[in-house]
Amino acid sequence: MSVREEVIDWIEEAKVDLKRAERSLSEGDYSLSCYMSQQATEKSFKALLIFKKRVRPPHVHDLTTLYSEISDVFQLPRELEERLPEISQYYVTSRYPNAGITRPSKSFNIRQAERALEVAKFVVEKATELIYSR
Repeated sequence: MSVREEVIDWIEEAKVDLKRAERSLSEGDYSLSCYMSQQATEKSFKALLIFKKRVRPPHVHDLTTLYSEISDVFQLPRELEERLPEISQYYVTSRYPNAGITRPSKSFNIRQAERALEVAKFVVEKATELIYSR
């Protein structure tokens, strides 16, 4: 069974975002790292939706919603699953002033970035394994 090109596009972009998250973390740009981790996780979930369910992913950024669509075919450890609501918020709060935080570039911290990156690394790695093992 061949993997659809669209699936490859989504997972490869997730990998690029993961590298951006790691680079941003190492440079001390914690808000950007949080955002890129959110994006890497989101794109991996969407790749899995296309790959496993053969559906077009919804135009949502809520990781909990996306995960609920694939949790029957892709499971996260409970401690990582419990972080999804936190990381979902980074889609907006890490980028826009006064969207919960006055100045994201000054307010996000290393611990938030590390927690988000841990989830993103796990999701991207496991999604990649599933997709390319076929």
